[in-house]
Amino acid sequence: MSSISFEKATVPERDLSGAESEGALPASRPSRRRRVPLTLLLAWAVIALVALWALAPQLFTAYSGTEGIAGAQRLAPGGAHWLGTDQLGRDLYARMVYGASQTLAGAVVAVALGLVFGTALGLIAGALGGVADDAVMRVVDVLLSIPGLLLSLSIIILLGFGTVNAAIAVGITSVANFARLARAEVVRVRHSDYVEAAYGSGGTFWAVLWRHILPNSLNSAIAFSALQFGSAILAIATLSFLGYGTPPPTPEWGLLIAEGRNYISTAWWLTTFPGIVVVAVVLAANRISRSLGGKAR
Repeated sequence: MSSISFEKATVPERDLSGAESEGALPASRPSRRRRVPLTLLLAWAVIALVALWALAPQLFTAYSGTEGIAGAQRLAPGGAHWLGTDQLGRDLYARMVYGASQTLAGAVVAVALGLVFGTALGLIAGALGGVADDAVMRVVDVLLSIPGLLLSLSIIILLGFGTVNAAIAVGITSVANFARLARAEVVRVRHSDYVEAAYGSGGTFWAVLWRHILPNSLNSAIAFSALQFGSAILAIATLSFLGYGTPPPTPEWGLLIAEGRNYISTAWWLTTFPGIVVVAVVLAANRISRSLGGKAR
């Protein structure tokens, strides 16, 4: 009886070894490829399209972005003018294409300004600690307590109108957000094991800061910069809508919406299509930011 029960117990082991020798994959190791979500692909497509608009607008339209056509005032969307014309006979699609360079350039400047100076302040506060940390974070708290639009308008009044000044104003308002995020990441990384090991092996403060703390603290800041890119586009368009951005006739997305608000009842396309473009770009930037944030974690 004992020999029979022993043989029955060993049968499954021989079958399992035979299955592994034949090259069968265990059930616990399925071979699945990770697919890119469709929404993320659409987001990158939107950003790529508007980037091409900004870099080479002449490839996407044969019309001028500033010169009108006689007798073509406020034409509805159709075959000759896909998105219609404005009150001066200018092709709306062409003005949107040429306006991408103004809006995107301003957003890039604003994000770069906030990323560089905000990360620098957060790095100093988180790495030094003590009095430096308290001083920097109190300044950050003051900036965060002021509404972003009010602070941007105050800076523009001092600097003057224009896309560059609007971008600088928006960038200054984002410095506090970048500084707070960078400071939190630096504090987290500074107390990690590999940083302590770097100090224990003889590394100096500045060497460890440059080689270990800073590179490992930038992931979240870069992901946040994508989110801030969409916010910067929305802020610059808002300032242009209020008349503080690019002066006419230079096309800019916020300015296009402002110019068409007087003709909403008779020419709805003048505000609808530029608004859709702004919303699409902001949503695409937010989707990309979520993807980068997930990878950073």
